[in-house]
Amino acid sequence: MDEVQVSRVASSERAALNGLLVNAGLAGVKLIAGIVGHSFALVADAVESMVDIAGSLIVWRALEYGGKPADETHPFGHGKVESLAGLAVGLLVVIAGVGIGVQSVHGIMNPHRMPAWYTVVVLIGVIAIKETMFQITRHAARSSGSSAGMADAWHHRSDAITSAAALIGITIALIGGEDYAPADDWAALLASGVIVVNGVLLARAPMGELLDASQPDMARRCGEVVMEIEGIRAIEQCEARKVGRQYRVIMHAEVDPDLSVAAAHALTGKAKALVRERLPEVASLLIHVEPFERDADG
Repeated sequence: MDEVQVSRVASSERAALNGLLVNAGLAGVKLIAGIVGHSFALVADAVESMVDIAGSLIVWRALEYGGKPADETHPFGHGKVESLAGLAVGLLVVIAGVGIGVQSVHGIMNPHRMPAWYTVVVLIGVIAIKETMFQITRHAARSSGSSAGMADAWHHRSDAITSAAALIGITIALIGGEDYAPADDWAALLASGVIVVNGVLLARAPMGELLDASQPDMARRCGEVVMEIEGIRAIEQCEARKVGRQYRVIMHAEVDPDLSVAAAHALTGKAKALVRERLPEVASLLIHVEPFERDADG
């Protein structure tokens, strides 16, 4: 990795660690305020934050481990662990959403005391903090190209959605009185559906990486760079796959059939060097040389 990549990776790891610390603090505040203030929606929100803690811890450790260089036992690097972490976080979000939904139904069927007014203040602060964490973590994940980091970012957003739903429900209950006490449970139920959908969407990207899904945009970009090399006549085939925060590319490049093996090998060396320069996120480029077939005219 070059210095820019190392900086981006470190930024993503810091964002995950900061998310872990923030979630721990918010979970404690929401749990205490929810119990003392008689707000089940806030207690459920605290539980979701506890799931966030597990998710941030998983992502932080995965980014740290996934950034290790290749070794004898892992010649292709350790990036797959980041995809596994992203998938795990997505599943955690789904589980949290289902759990909140179940508890919300229970709250609707079993009326409880009115929530205290100060739970609204707590939730406003939580929403502001979680949305800020979402923006910071998403920026870091985009810079480093980490699907695990992106999953962690959207986990912050899902928590903000839960808190916003709880805020709406509690506000309605406080304004409407005893008859509207279950409003926060209905709002939490609605939020649980949004969270489950987000969790499923979060799991799709890392699942694709684990299954070596094609990355056509990166393949196209690599092909365009290699075609700048004088002597590379055409790209017969190019496939890219994502491993953690980096890509591995396999390419079939066509050269003049009269070239010697040494000359053809030299061209592939130039192509790899140019790709490393232009696309540092490409960890490896394997080029298979094919003879360029001239058309009938020429």
